[in-house]
Amino acid sequence: MNATNTTELMHTLGQQAKAASALMAKASAATKQRALLGLAALLRTNADALQQDNAKDLERARAAGLTEPLVDRLKLTPKVIETCAQGCEQLAAMPEIIGDITGLKQMPSGIRVGQMRVPIGVFGMIYESRPNVTIEAASLSIKSGNAAILRGGSEAIESNRALAALVQRALLEAGLPADAVQLVPTTDRAAVGQLITMPQYVDVIIPRGGKGLIERISAEAKVPVIKHLDGNCHTYVDDPCDVAMAVTVADNAKTQKYSPCNATESLLVARGVAADFLPKIGTIYAAKGVEMRCCPESKAILAQTVRSELVEGQRAPILKDATEADWSEEYLAPVISIKLVDGVDDAIAHINRYSSHHTDAILTTNHVHAQRFLREVDSASVMVNTSTRFADGFEFGLGAEIGISTDKFHARGPVGVEGLTSLKYVVLGEGEVRG
Repeated sequence: MNATNTTELMHTLGQQAKAASALMAKASAATKQRALLGLAALLRTNADALQQDNAKDLERARAAGLTEPLVDRLKLTPKVIETCAQGCEQLAAMPEIIGDITGLKQMPSGIRVGQMRVPIGVFGMIYESRPNVTIEAASLSIKSGNAAILRGGSEAIESNRALAALVQRALLEAGLPADAVQLVPTTDRAAVGQLITMPQYVDVIIPRGGKGLIERISAEAKVPVIKHLDGNCHTYVDDPCDVAMAVTVADNAKTQKYSPCNATESLLVARGVAADFLPKIGTIYAAKGVEMRCCPESKAILAQTVRSELVEGQRAPILKDATEADWSEEYLAPVISIKLVDGVDDAIAHINRYSSHHTDAILTTNHVHAQRFLREVDSASVMVNTSTRFADGFEFGLGAEIGISTDKFHARGPVGVEGLTSLKYVVLGEGEVRG
């Protein structure tokens, strides 16, 4: 597709989205609910066909030499499809927030002033790999009364096309405009450049992908951007803590799945519990092939106590010396940095310096330490005694998420329905005039 055709295509999508957004903004809660429940049903009845389309993407990805963690992100397994369907149903069951008026106050003049929650309008979503994002974005767009223009990665084009077709079918069957959710049909990179520079049609851009993609969009966009650059998430094992619980949580936070942005990438351990905790977690990581990049103290303890359970003859780098860059790294792989700290003050200072401000957790039995961690760690999600893997819109009860925001304005943390809305002032009077 040449530049002229790409420009024309994107402007057409923008015009259609703008027109559809006006219809979505006034759609009833019942109509939007019908569309979401219809989409959930379509996902389940078309699961086999979706996996066939997904298989084409997987085959092409492996042939192109994508690493296994990246291939894993592409998979539309039965579990992934069911989670998408459940997300639609969860959104459908949630209370309607569009049109809510809050904070209504009577002023001395007699007028009443409040705020009404309204859709943003049109959002553009640019994402890589995971095709389930197509459903998450579409379902949130429907629930929030917005229109969306979706641009998935070329590596998932077959899956995204199949999913988008189901979305448009659900919209039409519910009496809503199909153009309320449009997938950019081309893999031409110029389409992204057009999408992020159309303020006449697009009200906000939400990128979801690698750091390079998000940096580019943040630099070049002419509309507001909701973003997070990376997920360098920390788990801090405090003194005191329940060591058995800490081992279980630290294992899950790292190894339950390596590719998501909410997986723990850095493990901080209080010196007072290191001798008890590190050998236990180190043995688990070694058995699972997790490479540990350690400070000198943690490496010394692990080297003396960990017994690798790797199969005989397998050579894998388990213990390495951490570099300064490791404290800031998002691995998205079976690699974790490990550092001993003096205690909660040291942990908070380290996290606020090196964290990407995505998600950070403390494992502790000290209530005061937990409260200080919650207040002082400057991240979008801060947790006590649980896995960072819970930093997710579905797990937070948002129905689905369109992404994680580490920005401090408008939306922060998992962005669900509320993050896709705005507030406008409404004023109710009975003929008052200003003197």
